[in-house]
Amino acid sequence: MGRSQETFGKKEVRNRKEKKRKDKEKKRALKKNEVKKRSFDDMIAYVDEFGKISATPPDPDKKTAVDAESIELTISKNSPETSPVTDRKGVVTFFNDSKGFGFIRDMESGQSYFVHANSLLEPIKENNMVIFEAGKGQKGPAALNVRLFK
Repeated sequence: MGRSQETFGKKEVRNRKEKKRKDKEKKRALKKNEVKKRSFDDMIAYVDEFGKISATPPDPDKKTAVDAESIELTISKNSPETSPVTDRKGVVTFFNDSKGFGFIRDMESGQSYFVHANSLLEPIKENNMVIFEAGKGQKGPAALNVRLFK
């Protein structure tokens, strides 16, 4: 198809593409001509005493010496003797026997915990006082090893 048979819209599109291509070439040529020599010092960033990034190096007078021996590095091991007691007391606010799930409200924090029938050690009903262990479920806090409070 010759250009004489092109429609006006096709000519416009072709002209816009050509103009865009020429603009890109000009920008490339300008960038090539404006080659700036960057030094390593221009790329360095410093962190000041407040934790902010700055271009100026820190003042050597403000530096404080830290004794490496005074820093304590310890790892606490989780053992049953040292772990905090996770038993909580709560009230069953809702429990559906047919579906096998419900919710328990913690007496201390007032937080609601999801409970599933698989986590029950004894059968429970609404408004029962229970003791449970707090754990993490798929969508949030969950009650584990639920038993009646006597």
